[in-house]
Amino acid sequence: MKEFVDCEVEHPHKTLIQEVKTLMPAEEHLYDVAELFKVFGDSTRTRILAALFNHELCVCDICMIVEMTKSAVSHQLKVLRDFNLVKYRKQGKEVFYSLADEHVFLIYEKALEHILEKKEGIEK
Repeated sequence: MKEFVDCEVEHPHKTLIQEVKTLMPAEEHLYDVAELFKVFGDSTRTRILAALFNHELCVCDICMIVEMTKSAVSHQLKVLRDFNLVKYRKQGKEVFYSLADEHVFLIYEKALEHILEKKEGIEK
């Protein structure tokens, strides 16, 4: 693991600092982003998102794919719904889940791409 690299001199760039501060999102939005990343930080929820990445799936199928009980999957799906990461539709007695929108697709896709790129770089 690389060690932290720090400036050797204390020389703040005041104009740049002020510009960046004005461009930063409001603190409440940064808090919400951190909360969103916490949701992605759970491997069970990430597995469910991975299952939904390419296909809409019914709850029973999700349970079989992630090898968890319906109760456990339902709990995780509720968390994902609460953060607008998945949506559902009912068809008769079945409930089908999918990623909520293109943003969720892109967040997952880019995260996976980043991880795979880093791992491939290590293997070279």
